[in-house]
Amino acid sequence: MKKNLLLLLFCSQAFFVAAQPLTPLTVNIEMRDTKLLAADVYIPQPQVPRPTILIQTPYNKNLYRWGLPLGYGVNVNECPYNIVVVDWRGFYGSVSAAVAQYDRGLDGYDCIEWIVQQDWSNAKIGTWGPSALGKIQFMTAKHQHPAHICAVPVVASPEYLYSEYYQGGVYREEFVQQLDALGYGMSTVLMANPYFNFVWQYTQNQNNYPQLIAIPCLMIGGWYDHDTYMKTDFYNKLRNQAHESVRDQQWLMMGPWVHGGHGAVQVGSSQQGELYYPEAESFSTMAASNFLAYYLLDADNNWQASPRVQYFLMGANEWMSSDTWPPEDETTPVKYYFTPGLGLRTDIVLPQNSSSLYVYDPEDPSPTHGGATLRNDLLQGPYDQGQVVEERGDILIFTSSQLMQPLVVKGRPRLKLFVSTDCRDTDVAVRLTDVYPDGRSMLLLEGIHRLRFDGGFWAADTTFPVPGEIREIDIELYDIAIAFGEGHRIRVDITGSNWPRYQRNKNTTAAPFEAGDTLVANNMVYHQSAHSSYLELPVVLSNEISNSPTECLSVYPNPGSGKIYIAGIQHDLIKTITVFTVQGKPVSEHNYCNSIDVSALKEGLYMLRIETENTVLFLRFFKE
Repeated sequence: MKKNLLLLLFCSQAFFVAAQPLTPLTVNIEMRDTKLLAADVYIPQPQVPRPTILIQTPYNKNLYRWGLPLGYGVNVNECPYNIVVVDWRGFYGSVSAAVAQYDRGLDGYDCIEWIVQQDWSNAKIGTWGPSALGKIQFMTAKHQHPAHICAVPVVASPEYLYSEYYQGGVYREEFVQQLDALGYGMSTVLMANPYFNFVWQYTQNQNNYPQLIAIPCLMIGGWYDHDTYMKTDFYNKLRNQAHESVRDQQWLMMGPWVHGGHGAVQVGSSQQGELYYPEAESFSTMAASNFLAYYLLDADNNWQASPRVQYFLMGANEWMSSDTWPPEDETTPVKYYFTPGLGLRTDIVLPQNSSSLYVYDPEDPSPTHGGATLRNDLLQGPYDQGQVVEERGDILIFTSSQLMQPLVVKGRPRLKLFVSTDCRDTDVAVRLTDVYPDGRSMLLLEGIHRLRFDGGFWAADTTFPVPGEIREIDIELYDIAIAFGEGHRIRVDITGSNWPRYQRNKNTTAAPFEAGDTLVANNMVYHQSAHSSYLELPVVLSNEISNSPTECLSVYPNPGSGKIYIAGIQHDLIKTITVFTVQGKPVSEHNYCNSIDVSALKEGLYMLRIETENTVLFLRFFKE
């Protein structure tokens, strides 16, 4: 039961658990190689030809019997789509269909072909799903079935990159352990290829195919996800390389969300780690519902006018939009230099000889505490690093002074570090945190670099440092959008490990995974005139927070039962306001004057789509 609960939460962000399971039509769908895939089919009544949402899962189709995604829960007959949930070949109901080296995208194509032939189908199929359920949508889309109309990959991209499994050359231990626990069995192959090689080169080339995507996609991701850069990079590839007819029909939504997979914290939930983002709750479901309704139901919801990129600016806790990610010409790189007093400053004259020491013992590694984890026994998301990480004696902590005004950062922070060690190899692990006025050091981003890989990640590039040799390393962190608040401080933690998120370095020349003795490393970080370590942030120099049209945008009373009002924007700038259900169904449209009467609506969660002359804004409200 515990495993089933884990998989249930991994499969969807929006389950409503029923007292009794749903009873779908169960079928076996024949593939082109005559193998059969097990599927559950949910057909709303009355049974008429309608669009279908296809979900392909390696996490047991039966779990959807306890509630359908996208806010429908157990209310099958309120769903405007048929929903078909298929077990991947080799998993659960389709275990007997397992074969070696099979393109799962062909299974997706064959499932769509089967759906088209059913009398309850109108031959319009969309796909949806998070993580592995998102990756297979791209695999299916590349085969270009004419009935595959659109896709909603959540926290997913199609690629398999060396850097995804060996970040900075360091094995992502807990990540691969969780993949093994879920049935993928990837560790044997991954551990056999710890260096970039022709296997990785072939794998990366085979799974990089934006030019084959010929349907509109809504990619949904989170700033606290474990491979955010892969989502944003592939989105940009789609905008530039997808089939010409759909290049301008690619959307990206980035919220303050983790990857999900276990526990209550998921894409679209309010709680993320130790922080709460009620302004982002359910936005992923609402966006997906509007997108699917536009393409599958021909809904008149003006989705096409939506910004191509919608992203949540943490700290300011507001939704923003742009045509690209990162927003073009908004940021300037600002360097925050490490100082001898363990500070971060933009204006400093460094001494000629200055460094700080930290010790790394592989037998007592710096522990992982929250962050972009996946393993189900680890915390996930933003957690205070104060007591668990920063109070240990094996860390360097560089902290800025209190900010006199908000500092907006959009894009990928990076660190230029000058380091040395008294061993022949070691790792440099970094954590970027937001230090609150009450002292909490909330984790934002993590990175790591193994010194032997300074020359590259091929085995032939390996160079082991000479004890005392100063090496220059670059660590690029993942994408983020955050406003460090007034009175907050920016912090960089540096340790020799972050375990079990990353494999521990033995501080020797031994090959990765090779058994053997460990050494204690004495490592130096330099902050001197010839070797000036720094954090570089992509900073928005204008005071975007105070000038934002959505600075105080709100709906009140919320919850409301009669008339509701919009605050924080000039009313004459509003063209129309459309009210949508959580499933993306428009229920009313208003030319805003002073209020909106919602007394006729049913109790529940709704979205307000506010269209102005220049942009589209969104607000949530609850009808009580």
